[in-house]
Amino acid sequence: MIKIPKEKIIQKIQENTELSEDEITSKINEKLKQLSGLISEEGAAHIVANQLGVNVLEQTGRLQIENVVPGMRQVDIFGKIVRVYDVREFEKQDRKGKVGSFVIGDETGMIRVVCWNDKTDIIDELKQDMLIKIEAGYARENRNRRKEIHISNQGSIILDPKDAEEIDISVKNRRKKISELKDNEDNVEILGTIVQAFDPRFFEVCPECGKRARMKEGAYQCEVHNEVEPNYSYVLNLFVDDGSENIRVVLWRNQIQGLLQKKHEELIEMKDSSFEEIKNDLLGQIVKFEGRTSRNEMFDRLEFIARYVHLNPDPEEELKKIKEQNKQEKESNKTKSEDQEEEEKIVINEDKKDDLSKEDVMSLEDLEEL
Repeated sequence: MIKIPKEKIIQKIQENTELSEDEITSKINEKLKQLSGLISEEGAAHIVANQLGVNVLEQTGRLQIENVVPGMRQVDIFGKIVRVYDVREFEKQDRKGKVGSFVIGDETGMIRVVCWNDKTDIIDELKQDMLIKIEAGYARENRNRRKEIHISNQGSIILDPKDAEEIDISVKNRRKKISELKDNEDNVEILGTIVQAFDPRFFEVCPECGKRARMKEGAYQCEVHNEVEPNYSYVLNLFVDDGSENIRVVLWRNQIQGLLQKKHEELIEMKDSSFEEIKNDLLGQIVKFEGRTSRNEMFDRLEFIARYVHLNPDPEEELKKIKEQNKQEKESNKTKSEDQEEEEKIVINEDKKDDLSKEDVMSLEDLEEL
């Protein structure tokens, strides 16, 4: 089933009708009451859209990454290669397989593309900034509730496609101060100093799907693939400070490898060793992180989930970004100041109008009495 967020459906209805967001929300709530809680908010929103003649799945022109939703089939999409990951081999019972992935981006966002078995052969040919086209992929949600495109047996990857539109595919992350971060922000970039590092935590995962494998009845079990010979994954937490505030940064397997400049096999060998020396070496390092924000409900705090790690950022490039950031802040403050002055002028003028009106009314009354 295609999962389209309620907010997206409301936005689609707004674009195709004259209804306001409040009116649409009211109709959705009314539909929920009518069906006595037998349907989700998304389902009720779908019904309202259909009743209003709005096709929420209608797609015109080139499909963009922000419009990809889990459940979509026959996904055709253009993108620029942002990052390529190593192909991994796995073994499940009597069967061996391979899985590889890479990230593509367009002007609306980024998404991971996953290839299985023979489809991984093309990964060696992929280079950063290469333009590609994916045909007949399918979209799904991974265990971290992030959308992905998978290449099925019928799917294909076309390098430097001839039918690519003349578009400027530029993946830009918004640089923000830590103090400016809000919940559920994506494609965000922060630059800061590592002020605290914790020991990495290792855990067992299914070699096929990557989901957590847990010990049950003397064997590791995956909820999807049953009994498995597990692989290991790991997570590392840091505190990063940029002068405006600090935030906990969460790094997973690939990001940890990038931060520590170590391969997976090296990290696994260190699983039972002390990390004190490595943690001390991390302290004071200035690092650039790209990723998204998420609220940790258990501790009620905002965290930064790193997608990419950049060691030794270019000082000249960072200076340009800081200058641009300061310029934007000045322009924003100037605009706010001008708006405030304009509001004050309007209030003063309105007060004057009120005073004049009172005087005029009084003089007319006086004339009538005369």
